[in-house]
Amino acid sequence: MLYSKINNFIKKKSCTLLGVGPMSLNCVDAVCEIANEYTIPLMLIASRRQVDSKKMGGGYVNNWNTEEFAKYVKLNDKKDMVLLSRDHGGPWQNNLEIEKKFDLKKAMSSAKDSYLTDIKSGFKILHIDPSIDPYNSTTTDIILDRVFELYEFCAEEALKNNREVIFEIGTEEQSGSTNTPDELEYTIEKVNNFCDKNNFQRPAFVVIQSGTRVAEMRNIGSFDSEIRVKNELAAEIQVPRMIEICEKNNIWMKAHNTDYVSNEALQSHPKLGIHAVNIAPEFGVIESKSIIKILTENNLNNLRDRFLELSFQSKKWSKWMVKDSEATDYEKSIIAGHYVFSLPECKKIFSEARKKIEKSNLSFDNYIKNDVKQGIMRYINHLNLS
Repeated sequence: MLYSKINNFIKKKSCTLLGVGPMSLNCVDAVCEIANEYTIPLMLIASRRQVDSKKMGGGYVNNWNTEEFAKYVKLNDKKDMVLLSRDHGGPWQNNLEIEKKFDLKKAMSSAKDSYLTDIKSGFKILHIDPSIDPYNSTTTDIILDRVFELYEFCAEEALKNNREVIFEIGTEEQSGSTNTPDELEYTIEKVNNFCDKNNFQRPAFVVIQSGTRVAEMRNIGSFDSEIRVKNELAAEIQVPRMIEICEKNNIWMKAHNTDYVSNEALQSHPKLGIHAVNIAPEFGVIESKSIIKILTENNLNNLRDRFLELSFQSKKWSKWMVKDSEATDYEKSIIAGHYVFSLPECKKIFSEARKKIEKSNLSFDNYIKNDVKQGIMRYINHLNLS
C-alpha cells in the first residue's frame, strides 16, 4: 500500500522525491509544515548519529531518541505526509559502537536493536547500509551477506509487529563518481534473489553513485560539473543507463549527497527519471547562517561570537574538509553549527537571543525556520514536487 501510494505520486507528478535530514528542531518543523501545507510526501531521513534509540543514547539532534523523535513528528504531521526514514542504518553507524570498539557480532546486534526501535516507532523506510567496517576491508559480497542478515531481521520484525516498511539498499559510501552498470545489476540481482527465496518484499530504493558528493559547503561530485572526469562517462550518459536497469528491476533510484547542486542540475533529476534524492548538511548550514544573520542584525555580536567559537571548537567540521582546504575558521564554524545546537552552552546562547529579540516583536525561531523552509522549497520547486 505504501509502495503504491509513493509510486502513484511519482508518476502523477513526474517528480523526484525529497529526503530531508532532520538537522534540527527547526528543520523538522519546517518539513512537517511544508509537507502538510502542500500535501507532499517528504522523507525525514535520520542517520543513527542524528537520532538513535534510547538504548543507544539517542543522537545529537535536539537530544532526541528514536521514540521521542517519532512521537514528535507524528504529533505535528496532521495529514500523515511525512515518511519517517532511517538513513544509513547498520553496524558502526552510531559513534558509540566505534568508541566502544564493538566487534562485528556486537555491532550487528546493536544495529538490529536500532532497527527494531525504528520499526516499533513507525518508521516507514529503512536503509540497510553495512558499508562501514573500521577493522577490515570489505568486498561487495561480504557487504551483501550483512545486508541479507539485517534485511531478514527487519522484514521478520516488521511482520511480527504488524508494521509496513519498505527497504532501501546501498552498499557503499558516496565517492563523487558513478557506479558501473555491472556493479548495479549484480547488487540488485543478488538482493532480489535473496528476497524471492525468502518470500520477502523486494527493496523499493537502491542508492546509486550518481556523481554527487558533499564537501565543505559545496558539491564536489561530477554530476554538476562542467568539466568531464577522466575515464568516467558523463552523468547524463551514465545515469540513464542506471535508471534503465532500475526500471527493468522495478526499483527506484535514489541519489544521496545532492546538497548544493545548481537549480539546473536539480531540474534535470525528474527529466532523467531519478526517483529520489537525499539532502542534509546544506539545511544545517542554512540554519547556522540564519542564526548568525539574525544575531548580527540585532547587534547581538557577543552571542554570535560565542556561537561561532563553540561550533569551531567542536571540530565537527573536520570530516567535511577537502584535502589542503582553504576554508576559514568562520566557514568551519558554519559547517559545524548544527552539531552543537543541542549542547547546553548553545541552548543558553539561543535562550538569551530569544529574550532580547522578542522585545522587538520578532521570533528568533520563526525567523530561522523560515530561512530553512526557503532552502527546502528550492528543492521542492525544481524537483517538480509542488
